[in-house]
Amino acid sequence: MAKTNTKFVCQECGYESRKWMGRCPGCQGWNSMVEETEIVSKGKERTSTVVGSGGEREKPLSIQQVSGEEEPRIRTTIAELNRVLGGGIVPGSLVLVGGDPGIGKSTLLLQMSAVLAEAKHSVLYISGEESMKQTKLRADRLDVKADSLYILAETDMDYIEQAIKQTKPAMVIVDSIQTVYRSDITSAPGSVAQVRESTASLMSIAKSQGIAVFVVGHVTKQGSIAGPKLLEHMVDSVLYFEGERHHTYRILRAVKNRFGSTNEIGIFEMEESGLTEVKNPSEIFLEERSGGTAGSTVVAAMEGTRPVLVEIQALVSPTSYANPKRTATGLDHNRVSLLMAVLEKRVGMLLQNQDAYMNVAGGVKLDEPAVDLAIAISIASSFRDQATNGADAVMGEIGLTGEIRRISRVEQRVREAAKLGFKRAIIPAKNETGWTKPDGIEIVPVRTLEEALQESMSGGKGVW
Repeated sequence: MAKTNTKFVCQECGYESRKWMGRCPGCQGWNSMVEETEIVSKGKERTSTVVGSGGEREKPLSIQQVSGEEEPRIRTTIAELNRVLGGGIVPGSLVLVGGDPGIGKSTLLLQMSAVLAEAKHSVLYISGEESMKQTKLRADRLDVKADSLYILAETDMDYIEQAIKQTKPAMVIVDSIQTVYRSDITSAPGSVAQVRESTASLMSIAKSQGIAVFVVGHVTKQGSIAGPKLLEHMVDSVLYFEGERHHTYRILRAVKNRFGSTNEIGIFEMEESGLTEVKNPSEIFLEERSGGTAGSTVVAAMEGTRPVLVEIQALVSPTSYANPKRTATGLDHNRVSLLMAVLEKRVGMLLQNQDAYMNVAGGVKLDEPAVDLAIAISIASSFRDQATNGADAVMGEIGLTGEIRRISRVEQRVREAAKLGFKRAIIPAKNETGWTKPDGIEIVPVRTLEEALQESMSGGKGVW
C-alpha cells in the first residue's frame, strides 16, 4: 500500500515543514513555502547501489590499488571553454551552467555541441523551453550543420532517459533543469523535489554510462542559481555566464570545478553570428582608456593562470551630507572603505567628507588582494586631482599599517604589461628578486603606500 504525505518545501533553500509558514526558518525568505505531495511505498526494502563507470557494483579498494591515470578529456576548438573546464570536457562529468536570461547560455552550448558534432562526437541537445523548429532556427543563425548533433524537445525525464539509451551520445545538454520533471513526483516542474530528483537521474546516467552532461540552470533576481543549494553540491562543475546584456562581452567563470581550477575565466564577444573568443582581453579592457586623467590606474590582475590588465577608475568629490557615499562596481565595497581608512590614517588624506565612486572598466569583477595598490592610487589621484603616469602598471597588496605586501605570480603580470607597451611596473619590494625581468619595462619596487603614491603621480621626481 502507498501512503500520501503532504509537506511544504521552501523553493529557495529546500527547507521542509509539515505546516505552511509565511517565512522560511532556513533562509528567512518570505512566501517561499510551496505545498508538495510525496508518495511513500510500504513494505519495500530500501537498497543503495554504488555505480561505477560500467554500471556494476564496486567493492572497497585500497587507495593504492586505484588507478591514478587522468581521464581522457574531450577537447573542443573553443580554447576559452577548454581553459575554464580545466583542459576539456571530462567524460562522465555533470556540469551546471547558470546566468541571467538572454546572456547567451543556450548559444554557447549549441556552439559547443556543433563543434563536438563536427569532430564526430555524438551530441544530444534536449530543450525544454523551445520547440525543435525554434532550436533549428537558432542553429541556422549560428551556421550549425552537423549530422551528429541530435535535438529533442522534451521535459519528461522518462522519455529523456529512453532517448539517451537509443542515441548513446558522448554528450547530453539539458536546457533547462527547471523545465524537466519526473511523472512519479506530484509537485510542479521547477520545484525543489523535481529539480533534485531530475538532477540525480542525470547524474546517474553520467556516471554509469560515461556521458558528459551539461545542465542549464535558471538564476534568481539576486544572481544565484534557482532551486536548492543541493543542486550545486551534486554536480561536478558550476559555471556562471556573466556580463551586461547591453554590452557585447561575456565572461564564463568557474565557481566549482572538481577537474580544474576555480579561478579561470573565459571571455567571449557576442556577435550576430554567435559568441566569438577574445584572444587578448587586456587590449579589450584598455581600448577606451584616456591617458592623463586623474583617478585612472591600470592594474595587472590574475584570473586563474591568465594575467589581465584592467583599468580601475575612481571619482572622489566633496559631499554636503553627514554620511559620505561609497559606491564600488566590480570591487569589494568593504575593501574600498578599508583602503580609504588607510589613506586617511597613514598618508594624511582627509576623505571622511568625500563621496567615493569606484569602477572597474569593462564589467570585470576583481576580488584578489593584489589590486589594493591600484585602488588606493586611483582614490588619491582623484582626491588630489592629479593624473597618474599613463605608462605605469600597478600591483600590490596593502596592509593596515600602510606597507606594500608580497603578491603571487608577479612575473606573469609584468610580462603582460610589457607586451602591451607599458614602460614601468610598480610592484612590492618583496617581489623584486627571484624571477626573470622582461626587456622594455622598468621595475619600480615600493615598500610603503606613500612611496607608491610618490612614484605613480610624480614619477619619483617631485612632490605629489
